[in-house]
Amino acid sequence: MTDLPHSPEQPVAAAKPSRWRNFWRSDIVWSYRRSPVTIVASIVATLLILMAVFAPWIAPYNPFNPATLNLMDGFTPPGGASYSGNNYLLGTDNQGRDVFSTIMYGSRVSLFVGVLATLFAMVVGVGLGLVAGYVGGVFDAIIMRVADVQLSFPAILIALLIFGVARGLIPPNQQEGAAVWVLILAIGLANWAQFARTVRGATMVERQKDYVAAARILGVNPLLILLRHVLPNVVGPVLVIGTIGLALAIIEEATLSYLGVGVPPTQPSLGTLIRIGQQFLFSGEWWILLFPAITLVLLALSVNLLGDWLRDALNPKLR
Repeated sequence: MTDLPHSPEQPVAAAKPSRWRNFWRSDIVWSYRRSPVTIVASIVATLLILMAVFAPWIAPYNPFNPATLNLMDGFTPPGGASYSGNNYLLGTDNQGRDVFSTIMYGSRVSLFVGVLATLFAMVVGVGLGLVAGYVGGVFDAIIMRVADVQLSFPAILIALLIFGVARGLIPPNQQEGAAVWVLILAIGLANWAQFARTVRGATMVERQKDYVAAARILGVNPLLILLRHVLPNVVGPVLVIGTIGLALAIIEEATLSYLGVGVPPTQPSLGTLIRIGQQFLFSGEWWILLFPAITLVLLALSVNLLGDWLRDALNPKLR
C-alpha cells in the first residue's frame, strides 16, 4: 500500500529551531555581538585568566623556587642578554626572577583573592538583603543603617580595619599562613553592603506580587519562598554587581598588598610586584613596575567593561 501524496491544503509543520539557534538569537548574545569593546574585553580577560590558572604549566620559569634563581641575572632588561644566557621576555627583577613568570603567578593570587572575596560578599549581602526586604521591620532598619554607615567610608579603609583586627586575633606563628584568608575576609566584609541594598530593594518589590502571596497562602516555608521564588528574580542585578565588584576586589587586594598589609612575600600578588618595582623605578629598572601595573590595569578594566555590558544587556529598558 503506497502512501498518499501530501495534500497541498494540509500545512507543513515548521521546523522547530534548535537550542543553539535560540541561544544565538537571544538578546544577550545579540548585545554581545554588537559591542566590539565587550568582545575585546572578554578576549583580554579570558587570556589573562587562562595565563593565571595554567601558570604552573605554561610559565617559562618558576620564579618562587630558590633553586632556579640566579642573582647574577638580576635587573636584566626586557629582551636583553642575561648573565646565565637565559632569555627573559619582560626582563628580571632584583632577585633574577623572570618578570613574565612572576606576573603569571601573581595574577593567580590576585584572582583567587578577588573571586573568593566577591563570592563571600555576595553570599553575605544577598542573604541579608533577602531577609531584610522580606521580613522588614526592625531587622530591616538595623541592616540598612549598618550598610549606610559602612558605605560612608571608603572600602579600602574598612578592609584595612578588618584586616588589622583579624591579624591581631591570630597567633604570630600562624599569621603568614592565614594572611590570604584574612585578606579575603576583609575585602568581602568591606563590600557586602552594595549587594544587600540592591537585593533588599528588589525583594520588597517581589514580595508584593501574586506568586509570593499564593505561596504564603499554601503555607510554604518563608525560607523556601526566598530561595525558590524571590532569589531567581533578583539574580540579574546581583550578577552585574558581582562582576563589577570583582574588578574592585582585585584593585583593593592590589592596594592592600602595595601598602604591605596584604599577601605575604612568599605568595606575591600583582600589588606586591608593583610595590617591589616601585623601589627601583627611579634607578632605571622601569620594567619591574611597568609590566605588573599594565597587567593589573588590563585585568581590572576588562572585567569592569564586562560588568558594564552585562548591566546594559540585562536592562529591559535598553533592549
